[in-house]
Amino acid sequence: MKNVTAAEANSSGQNSDQPICTAFEGHRCIASGPLKEVARKAKRVADGAKGEALLIFDDLTGEVVEIDFRGTAEEVVERLSQGDGTRDAPGESIQKRRPGRPKLGVIAREVTLLPGQWDWLDEQPGGASVALRRLVYAAKLSSQSKDGARQAQEAVYRFMTTMAGNFSGFEEALRAFYRRDHQRFGSLVAHWPKDVRHHLKKLVVLANQNQPTALPVS
Repeated sequence: MKNVTAAEANSSGQNSDQPICTAFEGHRCIASGPLKEVARKAKRVADGAKGEALLIFDDLTGEVVEIDFRGTAEEVVERLSQGDGTRDAPGESIQKRRPGRPKLGVIAREVTLLPGQWDWLDEQPGGASVALRRLVYAAKLSSQSKDGARQAQEAVYRFMTTMAGNFSGFEEALRAFYRRDHQRFGSLVAHWPKDVRHHLKKLVVLANQNQPTALPVS
């Protein structure tokens, strides 16, 4: 389960700082958009609950966002603004940002390299430290797209596991997704509930943005 911090929940203007979420009552999508708007709509549904599970998903991560629906809709939203509108999941804690600017500068740590590697670093413009920082920066840039693709794949996995784990063909569909077997995946999920399939399609599109071809869902 994911807990939303005050920094994530607090918003202004067009709610650009809020995570984009999607809420389901059973297999029916009831709301999609910034967290506060989704929470407000989900609160109305929760008050008239029909006994079906009410789940809110973070569209970026696929994690379930636990909302405290006690009180009025205004109280629910206010708690989100204050950062205490979610319930802690077992074994997890909320990391709160401390006030003030982050510390700047470099940190000295020991690095173990072979003699030939040190010789190469010493020959680089600016010396070994500058060369190491450049190498780390270049590696970080090259890995960003891979990290984003991996996070998007994990979002698909989490949503599928939570919403479709008991559906016919779930395991085979998940394998087809990771194999990027487009046709097989589409045929396996075609009979799943419409709203679940539609949201899954959005997550799959995100998961394949950095891939050569997209994985369609029919």
